[in-house]
Amino acid sequence: MGALGSDAAIEAADVVLMDDDPKKIAKAIRISRKCMRIVYENIYFALGIKAVCLILGALGIANMWMAIFADVGVMVIAVLNAIRALFVKHL
Repeated sequence: MGALGSDAAIEAADVVLMDDDPKKIAKAIRISRKCMRIVYENIYFALGIKAVCLILGALGIANMWMAIFADVGVMVIAVLNAIRALFVKHL
């Protein structure tokens, strides 16, 4: 544990619990799984929208505004989706 562990162990560790409650390991795992799920959602969403815009652009249907949305708009939506990771109180 972080509070009672040696400094070398704390420095070498990837994750340090600063509390002496081992139940928090399970909560940390649930939080990390939720974060990874959100990351994959953002990746699939961004690649999907960009692929649709690319296909529509190749067919001559998409204009510059659609390309801007595929770049900037999707980034804003992905950031707003990633904010969900802050709300992990029910885990």
